[in-house]
Amino acid sequence: VQVVESGGGLVQAGGSLRLSCTTSGLPFDDYVMAWFRQDSGLEREGVSCISWSSGFTYYSDSVKGRFTMSRDRANNTVHLQMNSLKPEDTAMYYCAAYRVVEVTTQKSFCPYIRRDESTFWGQGTQVTVSS
Repeated sequence: VQVVESGGGLVQAGGSLRLSCTTSGLPFDDYVMAWFRQDSGLEREGVSCISWSSGFTYYSDSVKGRFTMSRDRANNTVHLQMNSLKPEDTAMYYCAAYRVVEVTTQKSFCPYIRRDESTFWGQGTQVTVSS
């Protein structure tokens, strides 16, 4: 299984970046692709997710209206278009693919509950937003 991110970089506040994540060899058919981020010293934060089968997307409150997640089924790739970037968006961004097992109605960035044992992670891509 491979999960490979690309597209990070350095951008000024107010600018845009587009992240991509391509998967291969996933051992399940019904799954979710999600973006997480983590800055040094902080907890990992869920940013966005998309159901691979339905295409429904979900976002954390901190990025809603600025970030857009999409899928390219032909190339097993998801994109995260990040606009109006802020310095607080600076972090390592990780892509994850995980099996759809359970759905929650509790407030969350993504209604699909993730289990560690059925999650595949990418290596991460750094996003730095300068003020």
